[in-house]
Amino acid sequence: MPSKRTKAVAITPKVRQAVEERDGYCCIFCGRRGRGEAHLISRAQGGLGVEENIITVCRECHNEMDNGLLTQIYREKAEAYLRGIYPDWDRTKYIYKKS
Repeated sequence: MPSKRTKAVAITPKVRQAVEERDGYCCIFCGRRGRGEAHLISRAQGGLGVEENIITVCRECHNEMDNGLLTQIYREKAEAYLRGIYPDWDRTKYIYKKS
């Protein structure tokens, strides 16, 4: 049985669909077709699988965001994008906290 943390950081089909609709089914970085599958705050850091922490990205940009030389720039752009949609966006709200 998955742990509470595993469930909390997972992206449900409902969240993925909402994120893709919000982002017009396009990568927020390059505009190509994408999927709502990238955590801004990573799962490893306890980033929740909620709309406010998930963005639509293409495979190439997702890889660059996670593993590229410009990771910090991608993350800053993604955070600015989410702040534009959610004015009260606060990274501390989207990190799993063990109760």
